[in-house]
Amino acid sequence: MLLKNGLVLYGSDYKLIRADILIDGNKIMEIKKNINKSADTVIDASNSLIIPAFVNSHTHSPMVILRGLAEDVPLMEWLQNYIWPVERKLKAKDIYWGAKLALLEMAHSGISTFVDMYFHMEEVAKATLEVGLRGFLGYGMIDLGDEEKMKAEVKETEKLYKFISGLNSPLINFILAPHAPYTCSLECLKWVAEKSKEWNSLITIHLSETKEEVRITKEKYGQTPVEVLKTVGLLNERLIAAHGIWLTERDIDLLSSSGTTIVHCPASNMKLGSGIIRLRDLLDNGINVALGTDGAASNNTLDMIREMRLASLLQKVHTLNPAIIKSEEIFKMATWNGAKALGLKAGLIEEGYLADLAIINLKKPHLVPLNSPLSAILFSAKSGDVDTLIVNGKIIMLDGEVLTVDEEKVVDRFLGVNIE
Repeated sequence: MLLKNGLVLYGSDYKLIRADILIDGNKIMEIKKNINKSADTVIDASNSLIIPAFVNSHTHSPMVILRGLAEDVPLMEWLQNYIWPVERKLKAKDIYWGAKLALLEMAHSGISTFVDMYFHMEEVAKATLEVGLRGFLGYGMIDLGDEEKMKAEVKETEKLYKFISGLNSPLINFILAPHAPYTCSLECLKWVAEKSKEWNSLITIHLSETKEEVRITKEKYGQTPVEVLKTVGLLNERLIAAHGIWLTERDIDLLSSSGTTIVHCPASNMKLGSGIIRLRDLLDNGINVALGTDGAASNNTLDMIREMRLASLLQKVHTLNPAIIKSEEIFKMATWNGAKALGLKAGLIEEGYLADLAIINLKKPHLVPLNSPLSAILFSAKSGDVDTLIVNGKIIMLDGEVLTVDEEKVVDRFLGVNIE
C-alpha cells in the first residue's frame, strides 16, 4: 500500500513533513518524498494529515447499550442501582451487537487498538475480528469475597484464555481483568498475579477511582488500593490501571518504581464526579500515562479526540495554569504511551512500526489554517474528521465508509430500541 503526498506527523517529536508512506504487510517500510515503487493500493493523501492511530487503553465496549441509561449520579449508586441490575439481563447476542456498534464508533474516531473489560468476551472477540480493530480482551472478574463466585470467575477467565489462544490472531489478545481491589478478594488478586506470570499476560484493573473506593479498601485491609496490589504481587510493568485519581505520595512512588501504567479517563471521571487526576505529578515521576474513554455508559462516547481535548483543558482549568500540560504529552498518551503499555511497536509513524494510521481530511473550515497540527487535532478536530483508518496494514475505513462490515445494518438494529 502506498499513501501519496500526505502531511505526516513523523517520529517521536511529531515533525510535520510532506511525504509518501510505503506499507508492506502490517509494517511501515519507507517514509520519504516521491516513493517510486509499485503498490496494490494507492491512496492520494494530498489534502490530508496522517497521524498514528489512537490506542483506547480502557473501555467496556458493549456498554454502548447502556448509553444514557443512568445520568447525574455518583459511581457507587450508578453501578449498584442502575448498571449492574441491567447487565444481569444482557445475553451473549446483546454483547455481540453492542461491541460491534462500539467498534464502529471507535473506528470513526481513529482508534486502532482498545483494551476491553466485560463479560461474554468471546462475542466481543468475534465482533472485533469482523470490524478489524485490535483488541486486548479480558473477562471482568468480580468475586466480592465469595469463594464459589471466585471459582466461577476463574473458570470464565480460563475459558476466555483458551478461546483467544485458539484464535491465534494478531488482532485478538488476551488480558487478565480483575475489576478492582474493592470488588475482588485477595485470593482472586493473587491468582491473577500467578496467572499473569504463567501466561505472560498483561492485566487491566480499576484503581483508586473514587474517595469511597479508597475508604472501603483502607477499612478492609489497612492499605490503599495501590498498596494492596503491591502486597498481592500485581504492581509491575504488566499492570494497566484505569483512573488512578486518589493517590498518595507513597502510591505515586510505588507506581513509578514498578513500571505500572495509569490510564486517564477524563470524561468518565468528570461525569461521575470521581475527581481530577494528578497528571503533572504522574508524568514528572516517570509514570507511563495512557488515555482511555471508559465505557459509553459513563462518557457517553468513544471519541478519543474529544478525550484528548478534555484531558488537556481539565488540567489547565484545575491548576489555573495554561502551560501545565503540553499538547504533545496529551497526544502521546493517546498513541505511543498506550502502545508501550501493550508491548506494541505502534503509536508512532516511523519505519518498522506497525501500520496503524488514521488519515484526517483537512478540507474542512474548522481545521484550517494548519498553524499547529497537534493543536488542530486536540482543539479543533472531532471524531468524524477521521475519514480513513488503517489497522495492521489493512484498510478498515476509506473516505468515511467502513469497508469490513455493514455499518447501516448495525446502527439500524439499535434505532428506537429501549432496553428497559
